[in-house]
Amino acid sequence: MSVRMIQDRLADYACRSALEEELALREITQEVVLAALGRTDFFARAAFQGGTCLRIFHGLPRFSEDLDFALAGSDPGFQLSPYLEAVSAELTAYGYGLEIDNRDRVGPVQMGFLKDDSLGRVLRLAYRPTTGPSRKIRIKLEVDTNPPAGARYDMPVMDFPFPSAIRIFDPPSLLAGKIHALLCREYTKGRDWFDFIWYAARKITINHDLLTSALDQLGPWAERGVTADNAWCGRELEAAIGRLNIERAREDVRRFLKPADVRSLELWDRDFLLAQNRKLTGCSG
Repeated sequence: MSVRMIQDRLADYACRSALEEELALREITQEVVLAALGRTDFFARAAFQGGTCLRIFHGLPRFSEDLDFALAGSDPGFQLSPYLEAVSAELTAYGYGLEIDNRDRVGPVQMGFLKDDSLGRVLRLAYRPTTGPSRKIRIKLEVDTNPPAGARYDMPVMDFPFPSAIRIFDPPSLLAGKIHALLCREYTKGRDWFDFIWYAARKITINHDLLTSALDQLGPWAERGVTADNAWCGRELEAAIGRLNIERAREDVRRFLKPADVRSLELWDRDFLLAQNRKLTGCSG
């Protein structure tokens, strides 16, 4: 019955290519992982953030890879491994045969990887590979055990695969994390800019307290006493847009979009991105 639930969920995606089918299977697996964590005390201690959160709970029209979480407060003794064991038990009931790689790292981020290449053998896939191994689902989980202060939360209930309450960052806090990534990430990630455009279209406000804490903690403004108000954000985003390799950004995000959404990338140029910045921050540059 559990495998049938996965099959029915996959049918809802109406996939039209092997890539779409792969992305859909990953997203379905992400939902099962979240529900499994919801059976534990995980969301009493942590909250879901990042692009996958925006996709699953707010309908962002792009797929995403990883599951990113942050504790509600600093806890250097936090261990991810017991929660990975609970996730493994749940996924096994849905037909998965998991490999778990729990990587102990020096630093505040706990990380684990879930890998599965067995689900494709029990599902009816429209784009099953005719030769070679089955496609492997890979999902990375990251937990920030020393998060910046100031996040605010919502507590929606997921319906699939069963009702489960998931604590997530609210939209202004999600946006604060995205702006921190746009300004502090050391490489171009077009998915960040795609999300930036999504936020701008909805005129979501920025959780300035969280962004200020994050900037003070990590990145080129660390321990410099920056106050990240709208004017500051507007100036720095404008500068980042000026440095951006737009073609590289387009190529990064393209494979995470359905064909109908790929056409929106044709709009991307510096004037378009500056206009989105004005919508979001009021920057008039």
